[in-house]
Amino acid sequence: MSDSSQISGDEAGAGKVGAGAGSAAAGKAGDSSAVAPRRFSVLRSWKTAPYLVGSGTAMMGDNIEHVITYWVLWQKFESPALVGFQLISHWLPFLLLSVYAGSLAERFDCRRLIQIGQIMFMVVSLCWGILFLTDSLQLWQACVLLVIHGLAGCLWGPAEQMMLHDFVDRKELPSAVRLNATFRSLGILFGPVVGSALLLGVGATWGIFINIIFYLPLTIFLIRTPFTGHLRSGGVRTARTTLIQSLRVLIDVRHNRAIVGMLLLAALASTTIGAVLQTAMPVFGEILNPVGGDSDFTYGVLLFAMGAGGVLGGFGLEATGWIKAVPAAAALAASAMGLSALLFALTSHLWLAVILLVIAGVSKITAESTEMAIIQLEAPPEIRGRVIGSYATFGPGMQTFSGVTVGVLGTIATIPGAVIIGGTVLAIGAVAIGTYAITGGRNPHAITT
Repeated sequence: MSDSSQISGDEAGAGKVGAGAGSAAAGKAGDSSAVAPRRFSVLRSWKTAPYLVGSGTAMMGDNIEHVITYWVLWQKFESPALVGFQLISHWLPFLLLSVYAGSLAERFDCRRLIQIGQIMFMVVSLCWGILFLTDSLQLWQACVLLVIHGLAGCLWGPAEQMMLHDFVDRKELPSAVRLNATFRSLGILFGPVVGSALLLGVGATWGIFINIIFYLPLTIFLIRTPFTGHLRSGGVRTARTTLIQSLRVLIDVRHNRAIVGMLLLAALASTTIGAVLQTAMPVFGEILNPVGGDSDFTYGVLLFAMGAGGVLGGFGLEATGWIKAVPAAAALAASAMGLSALLFALTSHLWLAVILLVIAGVSKITAESTEMAIIQLEAPPEIRGRVIGSYATFGPGMQTFSGVTVGVLGTIATIPGAVIIGGTVLAIGAVAIGTYAITGGRNPHAITT
């Protein structure tokens, strides 16, 4: 694997002569070069490829834990309230604390913050295993572990994106963001498969112990890498920020329509479609199940289709370089996701439903990776962590309310009706938000990706 990420000079300058020199060199390289970045350049470098692979395996561990623990918790407690708490405990920390986690990423070594998050994941898996092994699991213990798991994911998010900004220059940043999202999608896609295999092969107890291994590659890599998340930005921010003060970032960026537009797009997608499709998939598994077919198999096919769309979309977009990091691209992708969800809810043909879910997956990763690239490119360096945290608040955090969306609308208009309404609102709303963001002026840092 060759180092073609074009960062060796910048990183050396940052490491040897100071963060300020590294930042200046990075800015010069990013602004002056007219040569488009090589496709998959981040994967061609030993300095960055292990980070993407480690992120993917860590995300796989996250999803393996969900598969195993959710199954055990239902078998033991059979509590619908606990099922709801599982969703809330996972996403609520993102809603409440992501901006503050971003402020921590500005002040501290991002490697250590990510490692702390990974250690929290590992400790939670270890505790689950001990409680399963001793058959001593109680409801309150489960709730505590679920909350700690959610907090670990919240801490991981902004620091992870700050590291991407350190690995590559501005020219390659959209590619790095997209490939990182693609490897995380791989983890999300295959995590349930591996989790189910562990559950069936070795059982819940040893399966959750084995799951600890999936968090180790990223943790170990971060011990060895010289990047801190701050080499290109000129060093860490020394001023302390309280939880309330961190929320001022929304005031600081209110005049930047590109950033505000991406935050609104993330919030709209999360509240209208977000986790609704995945939550509602068992219903569609029954509706689209062929005569004489297995509804469980149909359910699995539908889930895999959308996940596969995300992975194929990420690699396909990187290979073609068709998408630019501009608000119009993000808005159109979000609108396409809404439209494909709408058509999926209307179709009665399984083969067409699978195609539409693949399109929805491609649209989703295109929208989210483009939004994050714009956030990274537009954010002022001194508040980049908090702006990234804001995106996590408006994106993953708002999925806290997706259960309300599907519950209320599903009761009024059936589950397919809820998806139709959500898809329609997203398709139309994304165009309106895109128009708002575009009228703010052309992004001078637009980069072909």
